[in-house]
Amino acid sequence: MSVVPQQVEPDSLRAALQAVFRARDYRWSEPSSTWLWLTEQWHRLLDWLELLRVASPARYYLLVAALTLVLLAMLTHVTWVVWRSLRPREVSGVPTPEAAPPQGAAWHLAEAQRLGAAGRFAEALAHRFLAAVLDLDGRRALQFHPSKTPAEYAVEARLDALGRSELAALVASLYRHVFGGMPCDAEAWQRFDAQAGRLELHAAR
Repeated sequence: MSVVPQQVEPDSLRAALQAVFRARDYRWSEPSSTWLWLTEQWHRLLDWLELLRVASPARYYLLVAALTLVLLAMLTHVTWVVWRSLRPREVSGVPTPEAAPPQGAAWHLAEAQRLGAAGRFAEALAHRFLAAVLDLDGRRALQFHPSKTPAEYAVEARLDALGRSELAALVASLYRHVFGGMPCDAEAWQRFDAQAGRLELHAAR
């Protein structure tokens, strides 16, 4: 009895081949030349270090110690930079929340006007903001505390929608000019002063 092989439809065969070659095992791409170069240099460095370790162990361990010290110095520097960038700093005599003197809103307002007239606009912003915060504290729209950040006041302030928007804009300007170091001109100072003066109109009654 002879067995007659069944004919396979070309479309079925093509579909089966496509399904097989789409599998992960058949996916292949040429690595980039940059990656190949970096890999080659890394292996050459490892080979050189191994040769140095065999030929001169003393030099090898001295090199390892020196590289370790360099790495520790870099990590220390990065940690210091991050700490300095995240820590509120005192700029040109501008009081940070922790260094804010206990004077009231009227004193800070007068100091802000004096500094603004003298062209020391960044310092004027900080005192004007403290004056606004202390004024809102007197109106029970927020609670002043030296350890709080300007952003915390913006979150907790009991103001209407427009007032909260104005206070958020003041905080953003304060961080940009006082803590961020961006120059502040007379126009920016006058705009900040006017915004701060309008906050009392939006305090919750």
